Amino acid sequence: MTEYGSDALIVCDNIVRIYQVENIEVQALQGLDLTVDRGEMIAIVGASGSGKSTLLNVLSGLDVPTAGQARVAGWDLLRMTPAARLAYRRKVVGFIWQQTARNLLPYLSAEENVSLPMSFAGMRSRRRIRRTAELLDAMGLADKARRRPGELSGGEQQRVAIAVSLANRPEVLFADEPTGELDTATGEDVFAALRTANRNLGTTVVIVTHDSAVSSQVQRTVAIRDGRTSSEVVRRTEVDEFGASAVIAREYAVLDRAGRLQLPSDFRSSLGLKRRVRLELESDHVGVWPSSKEDD
Repeated sequence: MTEYGSDALIVCDNIVRIYQVENIEVQALQGLDLTVDRGEMIAIVGASGSGKSTLLNVLSGLDVPTAGQARVAGWDLLRMTPAARLAYRRKVVGFIWQQTARNLLPYLSAEENVSLPMSFAGMRSRRRIRRTAELLDAMGLADKARRRPGELSGGEQQRVAIAVSLANRPEVLFADEPTGELDTATGEDVFAALRTANRNLGTTVVIVTHDSAVSSQVQRTVAIRDGRTSSEVVRRTEVDEFGASAVIAREYAVLDRAGRLQLPSDFRSSLGLKRRVRLELESDHVGVWPSSKEDD
């Protein structure tokens, strides 16, 4: 039997994350399953407190799960030493915060910010200069290389932050609400920069967002509810007989590894589904019915 997620770049298998807040246990992740293939660009959405930011912190190496399995590019996130975790965050992943001020050092220019991670990694000066110029050009900021963050707009700062996160050629880029502080037009520029990182530079991109304009433009949108993946929207382009193309989006409920399925709340309320439901296996589908009065 093939191992779960054996071909995926990112694998989350029954991840649990429990926080202790004074005398209260908070289960931020409750057996979450997720796989992300190399080269994908996905969005993770969910209400506040659903667990999406906790998941991003786990995958980026900022937090450690309580139980389960989590692997990124072959790195076991539960069993890394502090030194290995530092190497992982320096070489394997890039991270972008929502707050533009957290991504850049204010006293360095754009090119100096981009060059800094490469200096820490021991890259030679000539290669750093060439790589920095390539990244700033890809982000449309070649003419702003000598400017400090305070001399750049919020959108320009985020695009420099993307260049910084890509400096050491990470396999995956994580972005936490990267357009959250920006207006619509500026947010579109930042998303275009993320798309450039994905399409032109081959970087896998995972975005946590509330922005529907962002979540509707990626290949796959994963919704998290109550610490588990609940549904996915998969988009593909279809061409009709006349040559016209259209993006088709289809939503799926996620069946996790334990066989659990989260039914949408409007489905439950419309059919009066509570506590128990009746299942019947048909030749090509599973029927779900509310329990009868006799059963209750």
